[in-house]
Amino acid sequence: MAEKKQCVFCTKNQKYVDYKNPEQLRPFLSGQMKIARSMRSGVCAKHQRKVSRAIKRARFLGLVPYTLH
Repeated sequence: MAEKKQCVFCTKNQKYVDYKNPEQLRPFLSGQMKIARSMRSGVCAKHQRKVSRAIKRARFLGLVPYTLH
């Protein structure tokens, strides 16, 4: 059985997810620009909520696309 991934934000001791940094949000998006599940991305539930909120804010501002054409 595979080991569970450690949360990236917990290991780096980051308090928040920056929605203005699209490069930081890119690993948490799938190929169709959908928000990746926490099992795939390897973040804890608390940070998964923060990541999804940051992606939605970045999409609204136009920093991250909603879909790929």
